[in-house]
Amino acid sequence: MSVAARGLSHSYGELQSLDRIDLAAADGEVVALVGPSGCGKSTLLEIVCGLRDPSAGAIEVGGAADAAGRLAHCAYMPQRDLLLPWFSALDNAALALRNRGAGKGEARREAGALFDRFGLAGFEAARPAELSGGMRQRVAFLRTLVAGKPVLALDEPFASLDAISRAEMQGWLAGALRAEARTAVLVSHDIEEALYLADRVVVLSSRPARIVAELRAPDPRAPDRDAAVTDPAFVAAREAALRALHAGASADPAHPAVPFAPTRRKRNSWRRGAR
Repeated sequence: MSVAARGLSHSYGELQSLDRIDLAAADGEVVALVGPSGCGKSTLLEIVCGLRDPSAGAIEVGGAADAAGRLAHCAYMPQRDLLLPWFSALDNAALALRNRGAGKGEARREAGALFDRFGLAGFEAARPAELSGGMRQRVAFLRTLVAGKPVLALDEPFASLDAISRAEMQGWLAGALRAEARTAVLVSHDIEEALYLADRVVVLSSRPARIVAELRAPDPRAPDRDAAVTDPAFVAAREAALRALHAGASADPAHPAVPFAPTRRKRNSWRRGAR
């Protein structure tokens, strides 16, 4: 299911957060948004998934332009996992199904069938306080995925994790997205994370956010994360994103987006380098 925004602007009273954003995500495409803190990335994500309406411009998700219609197509995962501390991991994962009207037993069976694939087998009865940060994020993503929505809106899902856990979770999420292909819009402060997980990275300026560059990832969601992020094409894309971020701090609002398309490796070329 596609996402399309044209001329999107938003203000909170006198404070303008978004300025004439044109954003598109094709069916099955993962698009990442990166930019300085406070530039409006989360606001843009909330508009996409119908949690708020823009001050100006047009936004459609799967052809639905109204907030309720967009929300019906999107599953939103906020920065914090927001697991209910008195629920087990299984009941937290099944919460989206319960909200859709499924009975408790049915919701538990459907969510529980995915625990092994998500690396959670054996922890169905554990409370959130008994889980590591990475496991809590897996439960939160599972809850988001079983909602059955065709568009995923992920707001810095791994920001609270340490560097080692974050890298592990990026590899895990890449595998989950390969197995469950969905259209996704991902907000991240981590350029490496964005380039690894997304097909395309949109770089935003400081507030009010404008698109200052769009970069196509060299090898999105490659099975070997370490090989992917050290590949020369990936390093070049990361450097281009960093330059765009720095330039975006003082970019001219009328300046057009800067395209960047690094040479793509052949899919799974990491296998040759591993030999």
